[in-house]
Amino acid sequence: MGRYTGPVCKLCRREKEKLFLKGSKCTSSKCPVEKRAYVPGQHGQNRRSRLSDYGIQLREKQKIKRIYGLFEKQFRNYYKKADKMAGITGNNLILLLESRLDNIVYRLGFAPSRNAARQLISHRHFNVNGRIVNIPSYLTSEGDLIEVRDKAKKMEVIHASMRRVKTENATPWLELDKANMLGRVIEIPEREQIPLEVKEHLVIELYSK
Repeated sequence: MGRYTGPVCKLCRREKEKLFLKGSKCTSSKCPVEKRAYVPGQHGQNRRSRLSDYGIQLREKQKIKRIYGLFEKQFRNYYKKADKMAGITGNNLILLLESRLDNIVYRLGFAPSRNAARQLISHRHFNVNGRIVNIPSYLTSEGDLIEVRDKAKKMEVIHASMRRVKTENATPWLELDKANMLGRVIEIPEREQIPLEVKEHLVIELYSK
């Protein structure tokens, strides 16, 4: 299966906001969203078209897909799973996406972006509950222990990412031990605890048609 390999900053510009796909560059003055706050393309500066309700829903879906780095089929499968779960489908969808191992590795600060986390996981640099897991889409559960493997503890990409992490500002449902380079999922979060500014109900409306 292929994956988008073009400039990820164009994806942020298309959504007209930072999706934090490029690690530290997203928080620096080099961020293209700040330099060119318009959609990419030859006529990007002149586009002033008003989106329909469908267009608004579609853009929100695309934004969430791009944040988590998913294809349409993967994303739709998460929607179907969320729809079968008890509770609010939109909340279930976000909780499933947040439970992915690549997202947890990113949230803990072991990788500068979710894309970098996917690569590190695929290269077998993490243990989950003492066992090697090389599947980025692996769904973590409450109590799971995520640990950087010994052979990866000297990798500069991991150390550089962890230097930007402040333990006191750590994600509330995750516990981080920076000294031993391990983290734990201490609870299943509530939707309002997740620092993600998206309107998932628009995606549910889109798929429900």
